[in-house]
Amino acid sequence: MPVPPSRAPLRLPHVVCSLVLLVLLAGCGAGGFAGTEMSGGGTEQARINGVPGPPGAAASVAGPLPRGALLMPSPPAASPQPAELPGLGPKTRAAVPATARQAFVVTGDSVDSNRSTAVLYTRDGPAGPGWRATLGPWPAHNALNGWTGEHWEGDLRSPVGVFTLTAAGGRLAPPDTALPYDLSPDFRVTGEGFHGEPLEGSFDYVVAIDYNRVPGTSPLDHARPLGEERGGGIWVHVDHGGPTQGCVSVTEDRMKELLGALDPAMEPVIVMGDAEALGR
Repeated sequence: MPVPPSRAPLRLPHVVCSLVLLVLLAGCGAGGFAGTEMSGGGTEQARINGVPGPPGAAASVAGPLPRGALLMPSPPAASPQPAELPGLGPKTRAAVPATARQAFVVTGDSVDSNRSTAVLYTRDGPAGPGWRATLGPWPAHNALNGWTGEHWEGDLRSPVGVFTLTAAGGRLAPPDTALPYDLSPDFRVTGEGFHGEPLEGSFDYVVAIDYNRVPGTSPLDHARPLGEERGGGIWVHVDHGGPTQGCVSVTEDRMKELLGALDPAMEPVIVMGDAEALGR
């Protein structure tokens, strides 16, 4: 950073004073993956689904200054943020509540794929500078048969839509989380997944997705407002290394990060579906 001269101008009698102007040039960092940082006062640039993050600002000063004027650094350039959640079409964006300030966006590779990518976006307020990626992108699993806009019990597809996130729970004591957390041995699961992988530990940490459930209740609550035939028990939970029956799963360490980041005061939602559906 340039060092500003003293606020009291130097006056030496019978000596001609001169100003030496220092020029600082700060270059932008090259585009990279989300969360890539350059140390030592460097710049950061994130790219999520093709949306660039805040680039570094370049500042320069040229030309003589009046005698006694202060040499001040140029103000940093505004950090552009995506005004909207990237990758979403107008119909999907319209379904995100105006009061939501956290959105966990899970984008499936295709309508029939059980693999997806998850990113947590945050904004400071409805009138703020826009959404910014705060966690991810993370690889994730979804249901064995992919996605559907009309989920039914046993179809082995994850429901497409925008749903609130209001409660969490698990078999293990929670990490630091602001969400209501139901610690219960009933989250224990055994058996094998679709690829023969063990399911043990999958429900050590879960976040309930408010599809066909009463928001704010324990993830173990079996109430189904849309009817039992429309399925339920759709959660974000610990990944067991294979597709799910309808849930979204990420690794255990990322579940802990997500639980630590979600804040009920920010009215978090999950936006989930295949890329084509979310782009509508």
